Amino acid sequence: MSLSRLLVTLLNRLQPSAETVMLVSAIAVGLISGTCVTLFRKLIAFTEEFYWHKLESLLAAKATWAIILIPLLGALVVSVVKYRLKKVEELSSGSSATISRDVGQLPYVQVPLKTIAAALSLGSGASLGPEGPSVDLGSNIGSLLGQMLQFSSERIRLLIGAGGAAGLAAGFNAPIAGVFFALEVLLRDSYRTNKSSPNSDVSVVVIASVISALVSQISLGERPAFSLPVYEVRSYWELPLYLGLGVLASVVALLFTKAIAQANKFFAGQWRIAPFMANLPIPVKLLMGGFCVGVVALTFPEAIGIGYETVESILQDTPFTIPLLTVLLVIKLLLTAISSASGFVGGIFAPSIFLGAVLGSLYGQAIASFLPDSVPIAASPAYALVGMAAVLAGTVRAPLTSVLLLFEMTRDYRIVLPLMAAVGLCAWVLDQTDTSKANRMIMQWSDLPADIEVLEKIKIAEVMTLNPASIKYTMPLMQAAQFITSGYHHSALIFDDVNHLQGILTTQDIKRLISAPASAIPLEDMTVQNICTREVICTFADESLAEALKRMATRDLRQMPVVDRHQPKRVIGMVDRLAITTAYNTALTKRAIAARMTAIKSAAIITSSNNANDKSHELDNNLSKEADRHSSEAISP
Repeated sequence: MSLSRLLVTLLNRLQPSAETVMLVSAIAVGLISGTCVTLFRKLIAFTEEFYWHKLESLLAAKATWAIILIPLLGALVVSVVKYRLKKVEELSSGSSATISRDVGQLPYVQVPLKTIAAALSLGSGASLGPEGPSVDLGSNIGSLLGQMLQFSSERIRLLIGAGGAAGLAAGFNAPIAGVFFALEVLLRDSYRTNKSSPNSDVSVVVIASVISALVSQISLGERPAFSLPVYEVRSYWELPLYLGLGVLASVVALLFTKAIAQANKFFAGQWRIAPFMANLPIPVKLLMGGFCVGVVALTFPEAIGIGYETVESILQDTPFTIPLLTVLLVIKLLLTAISSASGFVGGIFAPSIFLGAVLGSLYGQAIASFLPDSVPIAASPAYALVGMAAVLAGTVRAPLTSVLLLFEMTRDYRIVLPLMAAVGLCAWVLDQTDTSKANRMIMQWSDLPADIEVLEKIKIAEVMTLNPASIKYTMPLMQAAQFITSGYHHSALIFDDVNHLQGILTTQDIKRLISAPASAIPLEDMTVQNICTREVICTFADESLAEALKRMATRDLRQMPVVDRHQPKRVIGMVDRLAITTAYNTALTKRAIAARMTAIKSAAIITSSNNANDKSHELDNNLSKEADRHSSEAISP
């Protein structure tokens, strides 16, 4: 009997309450995630010790330039691990922020290999971070447990979020930040649609995060990620300076994300000057990335790897000149983009923290050099601390998580005000410059995952309802109310005598009027035209569902009439949110089926080709043996 069947049988016999099942599941996710993340961190430490202490000492004795060979060797080892996977794409960098979209589709067999590849990448000096793989690890553990217990998709999504929170909590020893990361990022799309108790959901995430952090503390110690300086508020007039840091952090975060996107395009062969990159094998791309890491290791070793040692030095006010900080900022940004795009495995949490610390220290020193000594301002490590949170918030788009993460690491309430000011302004600036912000907000409002490209391909005409409920504008209000409620309609369109659209009447309008005191509004004397909404937002049949959602989101509408583009008063149908959701889910299902069929056909072609090659080789061998036999017969007397 499989473990999954054994667990399900046990649940069926015991029949515990839903709260008990989720409580035990949260504890299990926390324990397993904390243990796995701890082992992952130990593997990174072991790899770093081997590469940058034992191997480096051997190579440095031969020649200084030989240090370049360390990242190259790491690239080769990572390419071997990735070669063992059937789908190399599953090893992309970053966290599983959107992992909850594909419940039941997580590559469990690849999880251990991805974790090993991440440890080898980080240990060999790739400019990435361990937190992304830690979140992936926890999320996959939560999903695997949910599927083993045959949970519903909503519960599996919840365990995915709990696992992600546990992974982050174990990585930073910050359980509160882990909880908010799950709610703010991992469960951002699905949390609105979850119909279970919100308190129970949060409890599951909290328990998993706390248990995981506890396991990490027992195994790795209670020491926080950084030894932080004592922050001192010198003057409240200093707060505008932190706002300036928030603006600069938004610029760095935007450049950082753009650099990663452009690097991915370059290594995918989408640059006009380098189309050949698309045909290069993965090991070659990894070697290119490893070579870049090696060159940087020779000149600016502070910028390679996870980079927490450099961050620690900045926070301890170790002297870093302004030119050096500027160079480190640029090199770290570019090297992280190259490391990620070339095929190394890791996350962007640590590089974001590095960039924020360098930017903050650079900003603090620059401000101090311009201001007179009589103006009291905090030391540059304080600005580095705030910069860490601001750039992190701008990169991962999680301002609450960033503030709480730094607050947990400092445990000093006095830093919260500058943190919130810089992080809030950074998030606001990026939202104003982000062209996809409106799409994300619309998809969240409509209870759909953030994949608006699917809706852009579907036209209104494909999903609209013909012959919507309609009434004349002269109909008495109470009669119209009976018509709408008896037909279980949400609304009815109002037409004049020539069937031109005049407005719309909803059940909310009727309920609001009926709930008013009888003496206030004489309902018996009112007609539909007195209370209907005349400024009706409409859509057209040739528009996409994405455009319809944008129009509906402006007024929080549930449905919208479809009119003739050339005759705006002529109604040809109605589109509602349920129809859009159904069309969206159907399109996703079709896409998944098409992808699976393509994979099946490809596998069949490969199998057929291999069988044909085997038969060809067998035939060649038989012919060769037959020729040898005839040759020997001809030679023999």
